[in-house]
Amino acid sequence: MTKAAKKTPHILLTNDDGFHAPGIAALAAALRPWAKLSIVAPNREQSGAAQSLTLRNPIVCHERGENHWAIEGTPADCVIVALHKLLPEPPDLLLSGINHGANLGENAYYSGTVGAAREGALHHVPSCALSLCSKHPAADFAAAARIARNIAELILREPMPDQVLLNVNVPEKWEGEVLFTRQSKKITRNHLQEGRDPKGRTYYWLSEQKIDKDAEKDTDYAAIFSKAVSITPLHLDPTHTQSLNHLSHWAQPLQSAFER
Repeated sequence: MTKAAKKTPHILLTNDDGFHAPGIAALAAALRPWAKLSIVAPNREQSGAAQSLTLRNPIVCHERGENHWAIEGTPADCVIVALHKLLPEPPDLLLSGINHGANLGENAYYSGTVGAAREGALHHVPSCALSLCSKHPAADFAAAARIARNIAELILREPMPDQVLLNVNVPEKWEGEVLFTRQSKKITRNHLQEGRDPKGRTYYWLSEQKIDKDAEKDTDYAAIFSKAVSITPLHLDPTHTQSLNHLSHWAQPLQSAFER
């Protein structure tokens, strides 16, 4: 009796940097010898798109090759179109990235990279967001791509809880340590640079001022500051159970006030 052939995993790749970005190319190169890939990514950069959807314009798909599409939409749009229209069956895994820049702390709420993974988890697909903590134009994604493949193998071998996603950040100068972490509280400062356009209108250019201290122990920022890979499990349910129980007695007076 011959041993059954091992199934080739099918992995959906997306990002928020655009289908042409070096991060997703490095990710595909690391995975292609081992997995079947479908790439469905935005046709242009969508940083900061979070899990937003395109509702007032059509979502146009451009085929860029076999199992490769560029989408005129957000990262979450890409996942929805892939799962409902482009792929004949759900993928075994969704990987979003590799983002060119960190997604730590509060940026997990704003990130299109994390938003795409969150959309995948919402559809019950095991999902992982991947980011390289570097803004250098010639950043090397090789180490992050190797980490991504190893994580993919582990997820497929030991399935994660349903609707849990991983937010993975790889330091630019990784020293080999991998830590499971909590999401940091906000330790950055919003910076608005004021200016005037040629018509005299005031505008503000939003950026963030990074702070390299005050990171709580066991958090994503602390891991990156120590040059370790940070892996943060995120759950889709944001309900604060303690407040749900503590505030439930408000229901009666609110109802009584309405009945008067």
